[in-house]
Amino acid sequence: MLKEPMPFDTRPQPRAQWADTAKGACIVLVVLWHVVMKDYLQVDWHIGIPLPGAWGTLGEQLLPLRMPLFFTISGVFATTALTRTWRQTARPRIARFLYLYTAWLLIHTAILSTVPGFATARADSALALLEQLTITPSNLWYLYALAVYFVIAKALRHAPRAAVLAAAAALSVATASGLLATPGDRGGLYQNLVFFLAGVHLRPRIERWAETATRRRLVLTFTTYAAALAAMAAVGAQRWPGVWLAVGVIAVAFGVTAAARLARRPAIGGPLAALGRRTLPIYVIHMPVLALLHLVLHDPVSGLGATGQIVAAVVYPAVLSAVVIALCLLIHRALRRLGASWLFELPQLSGSRAFTPWHDRDSLRVAAGELPGRSDDHAGTGPKR
Repeated sequence: MLKEPMPFDTRPQPRAQWADTAKGACIVLVVLWHVVMKDYLQVDWHIGIPLPGAWGTLGEQLLPLRMPLFFTISGVFATTALTRTWRQTARPRIARFLYLYTAWLLIHTAILSTVPGFATARADSALALLEQLTITPSNLWYLYALAVYFVIAKALRHAPRAAVLAAAAALSVATASGLLATPGDRGGLYQNLVFFLAGVHLRPRIERWAETATRRRLVLTFTTYAAALAAMAAVGAQRWPGVWLAVGVIAVAFGVTAAARLARRPAIGGPLAALGRRTLPIYVIHMPVLALLHLVLHDPVSGLGATGQIVAAVVYPAVLSAVVIALCLLIHRALRRLGASWLFELPQLSGSRAFTPWHDRDSLRVAAGELPGRSDDHAGTGPKR
């Protein structure tokens, strides 16, 4: 079972390596998806080989995995905080993520306005910005969702579990079926609530699933996931009621199994787990970094000769994703050293003596991408479909 620190305990605690590994893999896939869709596929390719389309197809096959797995794990680690009072959790679980969403939305809006050719939604008026702040979240919607989902989970904590999960599943099904208007990233907000609540209510089962992961189960879940994707694509069932949700559940089962197996291999699981403990800075910084790199790289890559373009078409998404992640971590470290920790933590009000117990601090890290196990309060923390 996963262990969480006792109140006021500053000793290092065992870390759930499989969950860190899963989050690390998810943030890599998030960055890769944005690199492919917002930069790579915008390049003027003239190689006569469908390599760019293959990268796009690969990214699409991982859509049911990335955010559902992210939110399932976030829900798993929200369970302890949900037993506390509203007063104890309002700041670390609600105000903090709404603050981070607002702060980084303003930063994104300012930077992205300088790169009008970059293929992502941005607010171009005060009204559009207000809409993104309230009812139609931007590409930072993961932060917005963490606050909203926590409020919903806590408000419904004493409601029958089956009814809560059924209602969230119905919302997901209706959204995936196209029955609800989903401007911006509102669709992701609607579709993934069920996975967060599943993490909350099914935590013991998810933990056991990870702890008992075998190679045979890994092969079985991967095969089932691949078959489900193939069948969904073959008959065009993406919008059939319940299909996307069912594929998402299979994807999460595979993702937890794969993360648990990878966590047992330090050479692979170690680096992924390290990223999993730093998903917040990667998540909030990568889009402006990618936009600026797109501005610099688009024309040179488009102007490469045939051989250069073939090589680029094969390796460009993976290489650029690694560069973006590395730059995000470097920028995060530099901002911390410059005293800009307020970009990653909710600032304390001047003169306030409010105190966040160690167990609450660890809980808020868990929701954002870190898991219990650090005794310092200023370590880096955490993600888009």
